[in-house]
Parts: sequence; structure tokens; C-alpha cells
Amino acid sequence: MKKLFATGLTFTLTTIASSVQAMDVQYAASPQQSQWQMITNTPLECRLVHPIPNYGEAVFSSRASKKINLDFELKMKRPMGETRDVSLVSMPPAWRPGEGADRISNIQFFQQFDGYVGGQTAWSILSELEKGRYPTFSYQEWQRRDQRVEVALSSVLFQSSYNVFSDCIANLLPYSFEDIAFTILHYDRTSVELNKRSLKRLAQIAEYIKHNQDIDLVLVSTYTDSDDSKSASQSLSERRAEVLQDYFESLGLPEDRIQVQGYGKRRPIADNASPIGKDKNRRVVISLGRTQI
Repeated sequence: MKKLFATGLTFTLTTIASSVQAMDVQYAASPQQSQWQMITNTPLECRLVHPIPNYGEAVFSSRASKKINLDFELKMKRPMGETRDVSLVSMPPAWRPGEGADRISNIQFFQQFDGYVGGQTAWSILSELEKGRYPTFSYQEWQRRDQRVEVALSSVLFQSSYNVFSDCIANLLPYSFEDIAFTILHYDRTSVELNKRSLKRLAQIAEYIKHNQDIDLVLVSTYTDSDDSKSASQSLSERRAEVLQDYFESLGLPEDRIQVQGYGKRRPIADNASPIGKDKNRRVVISLGRTQI
């Protein structure tokens, strides 16, 4: 009887386990469906997208910045209705059955938002894909407590697009919009040309503008020190403003997107009685505005 009971118990547990497993919902691109697409490849942004049939898409992105960065988003056609703890595991593909699963991390996906992963964990996902494995997200379905959802990223056809993505990241500008949106540059005493250090900074602003079609306003405000008369200072300030207006127009910005103003020796920010103070007052303030953040 004990043996029969044990056999029956084993059968019952197996049946229950199979039933529970059957409740899992799995989303993944088949080898025939698997695609990786570079949809953005500029010095400002790199974006690599992987469609997941019936679920949404996986998106890797990196942007121009002082630091190398990587973001990952699991975009869902139907965002979660509740915040969920998510298990992220690296799975071997079906044709490598001898390999085991490796845990990458435990994360959270928040209510009504796409699943976001950043930092080292995002790099780890890329690394596992490069190894030919399937990073897989697993979480409890928020509408059905007895059901788990598994979402896998396919590594099929990943490598060639990943090579392009890596090259794009390597060529991103080493500064962001926030780094150049408000800039103060300086002049030598009577020159309408910026000093060498400021010219280098201006070149960075120009490089960013060339690649960003969303820049819709450039404000240029020029100032002088107090060495010259009011009229001479105003004239010098206005000539400096005109030089910069011509410069920004040469980058392809429409004239109506550029506003320049020469203030002469008005509005000093330092004491004109000292050489250091005068250097600070001989300045131009450049502010950029854009339609999209």
C-alpha cells in the first residue's frame, strides 16, 4: 500500500506540476521571426530594437554623454497593471540543451510603465545575447495570480546588428544637450573672436547642432568689460553678436531661430576694477532650446 500510495502521490505531483507549467505564457521570436534592427545610428543616439511577437519589443539605447551609458526597455503592448518583481535569467537556446540557466538579476517592473533596466544589468543582457543565449524575463501575470509570463530575447541574427550598435556607441559625442544648453564663453580684450579655449567649446556646440534637428532656438547675449566708452563697448558687443549670428546661420539654422543681443558693458558679473573681473565680463552667453527632450 505504501508503494502504491507513493506512486499515486508521484503521479499527482507530476500532474499538478504539468498543470502549473501549462499556465505559463511564453513570448519569444522563433528563429525564423528573430530580427534585430538599428533604427537610430547618429553621434547623438544609438537605438537597437528587437520585435517580440504578440508582446511588444525590446529596445537598447545609448545617448551622447560624458559617460558611456546603456538603457534597456521591454516595451509592452499591454503595460502591467501592478508593479511586479521580475526574475531575469539567461537561458540556453533549444539547440544547446546541455547548458544550464544562469541568473542575471532580480528587478522590478512598475505599474503602467514599460520594463526598464539600466546600468550594468543592461550591459549583462547584451553580453548574454552575444554569447548566443536568451535573456528571459519572468514575472507573475498581474491579472491572473496562477499564471506566470516569460519573455525571452532571441540571439538569432543578433551579432551583426550588435556590431553596428557597438560602433555607434563608440562614435557618440562625449557630451549631452544638458552639457551645452547653457554656455558662457570669453573673448580677448578688443577681439570679436573668442579665445582659443572658448573656440573649442563653440566647436562642440556646433557639432551637436549639426546632428540635432530639434534645436529650435539659439539665444546669444554678448557683453564687454568697462575699459571703453559706453558707445564703443556697445558697438563691440554688437559686432561680436553679429559674428556669432553668421556662424550659427552657417550651420544651417534658420535666421528666425537665432536671437542675438549686444549689451555692451551693462550687466557685469564681476568687478571691473581687477583684470580677472574684466576677463569674466568679456563674455557671451549662449542658450539653446529644443522641441524634444
